[in-house]
Amino acid sequence: MTSTMLNAGTFDALTALRAAMQAARVQACLVPSADPHLSEYLPDYWQVRPWLTGFSGSVGTVVVTHDFAGLWVDSRYWVQAEAELVGTGITLMKIGVASDPAHANWLAAQLAEGATVAVDGRALGLAARDALLELLTPRGIALKLDLDLPGQCWPERPALPTAAVRDLPLEIAGTSRQDKLARVREAMLEKGAQWHLLSTLDDIAWLLNLRGSDVSFNPVFMAHVLIGLNDARLFVLPGKVDVALANSLALADIEVRPYDSVAQVLAELPETDVLLFDPARTTCALIDRLRTHTVRAMNPSTFFKSQKTAFELNHVRRIMEQDGAALCAFFAWLEQAIASSAATPLNELMIDERLLALRAAQPGFVSRSFGTISAFNANGAMPHYRPTQASHAQIKGDGLLLIDSGAQYLGGTTDITRVVPVGTPTEPQKDDYTAVLKAMIALSRLKFPRGVASPMLDAVARAPLWDRLAEYGHGTGHGVGYYLNVHEGPQVISYRAAPAPHTAMQLGMITSNEPGLYRPGRWGIRIENLVCNQSAGESEFGEFLEFETLTLCPIDTTCIVVSQLRDDELAWLNAYHQEVRARLAPRLEGEGLDWLLHRTQPLGR
Repeated sequence: MTSTMLNAGTFDALTALRAAMQAARVQACLVPSADPHLSEYLPDYWQVRPWLTGFSGSVGTVVVTHDFAGLWVDSRYWVQAEAELVGTGITLMKIGVASDPAHANWLAAQLAEGATVAVDGRALGLAARDALLELLTPRGIALKLDLDLPGQCWPERPALPTAAVRDLPLEIAGTSRQDKLARVREAMLEKGAQWHLLSTLDDIAWLLNLRGSDVSFNPVFMAHVLIGLNDARLFVLPGKVDVALANSLALADIEVRPYDSVAQVLAELPETDVLLFDPARTTCALIDRLRTHTVRAMNPSTFFKSQKTAFELNHVRRIMEQDGAALCAFFAWLEQAIASSAATPLNELMIDERLLALRAAQPGFVSRSFGTISAFNANGAMPHYRPTQASHAQIKGDGLLLIDSGAQYLGGTTDITRVVPVGTPTEPQKDDYTAVLKAMIALSRLKFPRGVASPMLDAVARAPLWDRLAEYGHGTGHGVGYYLNVHEGPQVISYRAAPAPHTAMQLGMITSNEPGLYRPGRWGIRIENLVCNQSAGESEFGEFLEFETLTLCPIDTTCIVVSQLRDDELAWLNAYHQEVRARLAPRLEGEGLDWLLHRTQPLGR
């Protein structure tokens, strides 16, 4: 492909990167989607991969050599990446397809002995580094971790975020930072550790009852924490913690230190001491200078954070009522907007604008919890599609409109997907919609042993779709934070995840329930509620859990083929709508209330 065919911005970036590679005498450059905290969503400063490639998806890994550039993404992004990479000179590499090896395998197979791969060790997890070395070292390929080659080529790289860190009031947090630190220290002692390094941003925010705005949609801030048995040190960028907050933290024996001093402090820990850290959530740049003994294990706070307390869940239930009321007002508006679209054209961007306005009017609203997905017809077949000013669809004619949205409130995080018909849905669309609904109901009604590995639940949701020889490429469920990240662990409902002990389902976990079905070039369907693990009782076989559905918003019934629902499925849907009506009606009036009452009428045969 000639240079004149390439996207100008991406071509210039690749050219500059290759020149930097040649000057540094490296044969390949690896660019992960990561930052020093291995976050899913990144501050602008660390948006290296989107700047280099033009690909706007949230996940992807780039490999650049002197004559090749590839972007590795999973099936959620194949359609999107294929469109966004046109003319860039970057090859789409499909994760999970036999013909496209994983990026580490590709490097091991394509590079010659004696080659060097450069990657910024500040944004490479220790576990990822070890996996690379396992493949590259036997081939005589070196890994160089102290070069930020893309950063050398990015002339207008954004600055690091400077917004202030906020204290989360105890009336929202429910548990003091002292009590949370005490739980972590008990876990440290159980593992024989005197120190614990924590770099995961949502864990830090939860543990210290702090929130920030360094990352879009996630109320977190860039920081590291080093926890000792008697005190703790918070490493944060200058100016982000004011005097009042620093004094409050000092009452819990938490000292504020400069953000960039963490590596030196770690290197100075006594050689006889033991440091606990999570190798999957810690970068090699922090660990490689250690002299101490280490214990590698998942962050204890990840488990504690995932199991919401009764106090937290009461706040979440209130937030779900607020969010549900806003959604009813929105869908009432949407019905009218669709009906009058001939006179006033409706497009995908208008969906997010209206949703944001209605949610922002609710008490305690902070922000969206992720970028709204508003996708009509063929755009809905891309699970992570987002409309932009440059590329969006008009909502007109017949079809299906998929809306996946969520919000951050003081006291809760929401995430919901609904699909509504525009015009007259086809029979195949109704069949697909009903199959997805059956999948969502199957998981909603499930009882399961406490401690079961969450990936094992996935087949229950997929069975109604597999029965139709249909499948979807994303997971069925992810953990959700408490006024924190909309994606959190350790639980995940996906058969593609390993059913490891840390994925055990425990009381209080909030998880999404979102099966889908996607017809490329035609339509996409996903129905999503958030659910919470509650006790289902005990028997001679042990304790069992069941899901409490937290999300409160009617599910569109006009696309349902009622004859395809079993009596128990129909009963679940009617009971859900009865509860939605009872809890949301007192918060609504006018058109929103009318819409709620109409959309929660029980279905019969």
